[in-house]
Amino acid sequence: MKENPNEQNAEPKSLNFLEEIISSDLAGGKCDSVLTRFPPEPNGYLHIGHAKSICLNFGLALKYGGKTNLRFDDTNPVKEDVEYVDSIKEDIKWLGFNWASEHYASDYFDQLYEWACELIRKGLAYVDDQTQEEIRKNRGTVSQPGVESPYRNRSVEENLALFREMKEGKYKDGEKVLRAKIDMAHPNMLLRDPLMYRIIHSTHHRTGDKWCIYPMYDFAHGQSDSIEHITHSICTLEFDVHRPLYDWFIEKLGIYPSHQYEFARLNLTYTVMSKRKLLELVKNGYVSGWDDPRMPTICGIRRRGYTPESIRMFAEKVGVAKRDNVIDLSLLEWCVREDLNKRSNRYMAVIDPVKLVITNWEEGKQDECYGVINPENPSDERRVIPFGKELYIEREDFMEEPPKKFFRLKPGGEVRLKYSYIVKCEEVVKDSKGNIVEIRCTYDPSSKPGAGEWRSVKGTIHWVPVHAAKKIEVRLFDRLFTEPFMDSIPEGKDYKDYLNPGSLVVRQAYAEPALLDDNSGIAVQFERTGYFVKDKDSTPEHPVFNRTVGLKDGFSVKK
Repeated sequence: MKENPNEQNAEPKSLNFLEEIISSDLAGGKCDSVLTRFPPEPNGYLHIGHAKSICLNFGLALKYGGKTNLRFDDTNPVKEDVEYVDSIKEDIKWLGFNWASEHYASDYFDQLYEWACELIRKGLAYVDDQTQEEIRKNRGTVSQPGVESPYRNRSVEENLALFREMKEGKYKDGEKVLRAKIDMAHPNMLLRDPLMYRIIHSTHHRTGDKWCIYPMYDFAHGQSDSIEHITHSICTLEFDVHRPLYDWFIEKLGIYPSHQYEFARLNLTYTVMSKRKLLELVKNGYVSGWDDPRMPTICGIRRRGYTPESIRMFAEKVGVAKRDNVIDLSLLEWCVREDLNKRSNRYMAVIDPVKLVITNWEEGKQDECYGVINPENPSDERRVIPFGKELYIEREDFMEEPPKKFFRLKPGGEVRLKYSYIVKCEEVVKDSKGNIVEIRCTYDPSSKPGAGEWRSVKGTIHWVPVHAAKKIEVRLFDRLFTEPFMDSIPEGKDYKDYLNPGSLVVRQAYAEPALLDDNSGIAVQFERTGYFVKDKDSTPEHPVFNRTVGLKDGFSVKK
């Protein structure tokens, strides 16, 4: 990523609280350089909330001349898969970041096992035979202390022998666990003898069947940070109650003192971020897959036409907070409009066509117009648009009985066809049901830009030529849910009750031929309509375009 030269003369930005911490640590000699990490669990696809975390972890390291590791938290073989590993790496690269080193929690399984044995020798861990339900019940409540396990005071020798037998596969899933021995009356319930290891007889995607015991997140995470000498372990706010346990393990083992810091997670209106809910939407066919353009997954928003630049802009504008809040989806949409407005090529496409016939068009006349490809491009490159007697215009650009200040086409009224002539509506043709099937107009031959005397009319509409138009499929995506705050829906309601029935509308449309030759690789602007990107379902015979976002916020729920 390149720095913006215009920022050199801008006033310095105030530091967020994480930048203040890092600046202080560097100035005070607490660390010589910055090393952060992004630690996803490979059990699903990343979403926009993860994108913010990626931008933060990599962005902070870049700001201070440091590096970022990618480390997969692959401690649950039942839910993890190489498919997710590959998709996560693709998403990070697409966002524009490169990691310094690639690691896996499974790289450290041998070391973690030895450290668990060390804690047993120190009398700080024990093997528990209680069931999961018994452990949960005996943990107590916020106002009531927990009950110590009857197996809590086993000898060091017995615990080491049992833990070794767990590793050797002598026990069934759930038959025994390893717990830290801390305090069953601790006010932080996570410190009431937390689980360190559980038995899972399942093949791991990297270690195969070598292990049948797997460390819990809280035991693997801090120690993995310590092994890699992570200076600033940045997590979302829900992990703040885990920090004392993170510090406890590091202190008792006497290893490199990585430290955890928390920031507010990203909550976005009109969507859900829960992996469980997203998985349910996919499995039950509410969406077409993880990369459905309505999904908040990174692969979904990429397929919809969002750019990495717009996502990084969004993360920057959201900022870093200490308290959870909800960000309006319109900010994300604003960011992609800002980016695409500067870089997108322009074309004309008609989504709801009605035919316009120029009755005074000279027989056999061939003509063409010239449209600017991108007005933001100093080269002012133009495209050729064929023009003829019959055109398609948007049905909504004509009204028989228009309200005041309707400056599009109406009986007896004039409009300019964009990049082309002024036409005047002379007659409306309807079918037997009263539907308009044809608008007959005359044109002013002297009104073509650059070919006659310029005169101005209030309305300009877009069009495509019938004889050269290319048929395309357009998928009009909208917000997935009708309710903005999906985390606060009424009790007794299911989040799926608020799925937006109009979140996808498929239409056949007509486009100018130059659109199909566009190889820019980013979404294009359908003039006066919105931004659209070619979908992976496209074929040369059947082009498909997804609406990324409208030219302005026009969200409305279709009943």
